[in-house]
Amino acid sequence: MKKIYIIIFTVSLLFTFSGCDEEFLEKLPKDQLTEATTFTSNSNFETYAWGFYNTLPGYWDHATIWRERGSDLMVNNSGTQGDGLLWQLKTVPSSSNIWTNAYANIKRVNLMLDNIDNSELTDEQKDHWRAVGYFFRAYEYVELIASYGAVPWVDRVLTEVDEDVLYGPRTSRDEVAQNVLNDLLWAESNIDPNGNGPNTVNTDVVRALISRFGLYEGTWRKYHGLGGEQQYLQASVDAGAKLIADHPNLHSSYDEVFNSESLSGVSGILLYKAYEFGILNGRFSHWNRSSIGHEDLTKKAVDQYLCVDGQTIHTSPLFDGDQDAYDEFRNRDHRLYFNTPPPFRVDTGGKNQLTWEFDADPKHREYIDLMATLSDDEHKTLPTMNWRGLIVRTSPHFRKFNEGHGFNVTYTGYAFYKFSNKISRLQNRDSHDAPIFRMGEVFLNYAEATFELGQFTQEVADQTINKLRARGSVAPLDIANIIADPTRDSDVDPVLWEIRRERGIEFLAEGLGRVFDIKRWKKLVEYGGQEKLGRWVKNADYGDKLPIQNGQAEGYISPWGPPPGVPEYYYLEPIPSDQIVLNPQLEQNPGWISQ
Repeated sequence: MKKIYIIIFTVSLLFTFSGCDEEFLEKLPKDQLTEATTFTSNSNFETYAWGFYNTLPGYWDHATIWRERGSDLMVNNSGTQGDGLLWQLKTVPSSSNIWTNAYANIKRVNLMLDNIDNSELTDEQKDHWRAVGYFFRAYEYVELIASYGAVPWVDRVLTEVDEDVLYGPRTSRDEVAQNVLNDLLWAESNIDPNGNGPNTVNTDVVRALISRFGLYEGTWRKYHGLGGEQQYLQASVDAGAKLIADHPNLHSSYDEVFNSESLSGVSGILLYKAYEFGILNGRFSHWNRSSIGHEDLTKKAVDQYLCVDGQTIHTSPLFDGDQDAYDEFRNRDHRLYFNTPPPFRVDTGGKNQLTWEFDADPKHREYIDLMATLSDDEHKTLPTMNWRGLIVRTSPHFRKFNEGHGFNVTYTGYAFYKFSNKISRLQNRDSHDAPIFRMGEVFLNYAEATFELGQFTQEVADQTINKLRARGSVAPLDIANIIADPTRDSDVDPVLWEIRRERGIEFLAEGLGRVFDIKRWKKLVEYGGQEKLGRWVKNADYGDKLPIQNGQAEGYISPWGPPPGVPEYYYLEPIPSDQIVLNPQLEQNPGWISQ
């Protein structure tokens, strides 16, 4: 099934890059593809709609990970100064792919929607393809709203007579958000429950997007004082409850969710992008296992992971301290071991080698032995290796002290390798599937939305948070007996703090990730001003080459020191200047006008 899906998917790229443009269609010779011949039968609509799937994220474009460098949990490890978001380096761009690609995709969807009524489809088929179109259009608007707030609402293919839209002001956030929610709710009720085949948009996938959007819009409205959050949060809860009833279980391996050759039939996977070696390739694993993978976790991210007894590192008797790397990782949530390599050291004979032996000190094999029980040789057994299979001799393996080989390096000491596997050991030839919508996210959305509505109970915790914890071998959350976390924000309820902790752990570097979370919680200014730290080290052990906080001889790595802080207006992105030139009525977001 995967191979068939990929072949259809690859053929459909014709429609994505050229065939979906109305002007292109009308310029073709009369005996070839035209708008009138494209939108006729059900199979025509199916072929055209395959092109929409190419717009969904996968394991090629790194933009989703790169923007996480601006969060409190990840950092750029290339040696350049921190992310522009945190260092007040952002300016109004001349253009933006976020804007232009979204509206290009919306136009393609609208072209299909405009031709449904005059087609040969049955009423049932018309409802299905209209629902598919509403889903993909909503998908684009979810990111547009998250990035810019108010944006032009376009629900048809525009012509020269539509000057009120082409050259009009932005549609209010209230109206755009309401339109998105209305379209998704209509799609939920009218789409074919089975989609148009395996791994296509169906009722479950529509509900997953409602779950995501309802939580995002509802919490943004609540914490930014816009009001009207109730209906969005309730929509998220309703969609989540239906999905959890139908898909109560998760796949047993957290790592395999992101690093499997096939996600077909895997528990908790609602929609995925299928990759096939030599036909459609990814590159995330290659990047995670090479010198160009420029992401690290921060110490704050690592500190979020609980000990297996369900307590924090600040309260658990199982935590042995962080001044020794082996102590720091012991008895921790197993998801930590799948997001950043545990410590190890092996002997490769002093050269770059494909083979290795245990180091003479038995201490250095503790996590090699542990990972052999948690993973396998196609996934994340230790030692780690680069994309060619060359062995990394030690972890942490610092960029500024790389022990003779410059691959798989880190700045903070916590290299990011969530998407790393050893399935394909060729450059840019990854073949593992990428989850797009999964129940792990739905669990997180449902838990948070129910809390915001005052509906979170121990039963909800057991349905959601505790299933995620169980996959990491962590004791369950007992909401009646939460041991205080001394690092908790004083204005965040202890239960909500634990829900947000799970989101930071489970959802690290995925989709609408941490940057969007701290924006909707209105925590960007607060968290953005925090110094990003790395591992505790004795600098003499690394040739005194590592940047230590406050210039000390030993302590936490601090790549750039405290950032200057984040301006309030950074919550929304600036409208690209080329769009304002085209339409002066598109007023710039506040704060960016003088930039």
